[in-house]
Amino acid sequence: MRKVAIYGKGGIGKSTTTQNTVAGLAEMGRKVMVVGCDPKADSTRLLLGGLAQKTVLDALREEGEDVELDDIRKAAYGGTWAVESGGPEPGVGCAGRGIITSINMLESLGAYEECEGLDYAFYDVLGDVVCGGFAMPIRDGKAEEIYIVCSGEMMAMYAANNICKGVMKFAQSGSVRLAGLICNSRNVDNEEQMIEEFAKKLGTHMIYFIPRHNDVQRAEINRKTVIEWDPTVSQADEYRGLARAIDSNKNLVIPTPLEIDELEQLLLDFGLLQQA
Repeated sequence: MRKVAIYGKGGIGKSTTTQNTVAGLAEMGRKVMVVGCDPKADSTRLLLGGLAQKTVLDALREEGEDVELDDIRKAAYGGTWAVESGGPEPGVGCAGRGIITSINMLESLGAYEECEGLDYAFYDVLGDVVCGGFAMPIRDGKAEEIYIVCSGEMMAMYAANNICKGVMKFAQSGSVRLAGLICNSRNVDNEEQMIEEFAKKLGTHMIYFIPRHNDVQRAEINRKTVIEWDPTVSQADEYRGLARAIDSNKNLVIPTPLEIDELEQLLLDFGLLQQA
């Protein structure tokens, strides 16, 4: 089983990218479980058709230690499985602890073994690596392949660089590796070329460039992935392409994060290209 975590700046489209990619993998016949690691518990809604799902922390609050696997794991689109970690009551506790609790509970309940023939476990992780809880999938070897969703916007690249620092730290003593950058386009000038150069400097590759398209929002309004909503549109083929790229990817590296002045210079260089 391949253990994959998707990281990136908040609002960059991690959950959308993850679910659409998983739909592409399911279409290929891969068996996938998605573990949402965001207190908003919205990492699996498109795979579940918008249905609300009881989170691991909600189940623990309501049922104590008598939680069963079927309470927290739901069958989803294309034969996939969906789990949401959830979070603490607003204003109380650490959201990162929900990830720790959730993954430990899934392991204790045998979730990975019971999903016979599971090819992938995907962890959709909130925002930047800002605390131990959100870093847990890479710190404790729960995830071994890290994909970072970014764009040509400065803060998205800044967050991606920070995440690479976390991956580099934990790669020294574990099996976690950076598997590539996924550019979720924001139509920034020279965006594809800039992210390719950024990836090169990090020692990795841009595994896929996802063009911006309103069909993504149309599918989300209908509470579906693009592939389920309309498998014939061009954007469905983009997510199929990303799924194939991940499925065949063997380019796993320890990244070499940039210093802040190097990152700013990269942005300046591509700004100069625009002016020229």
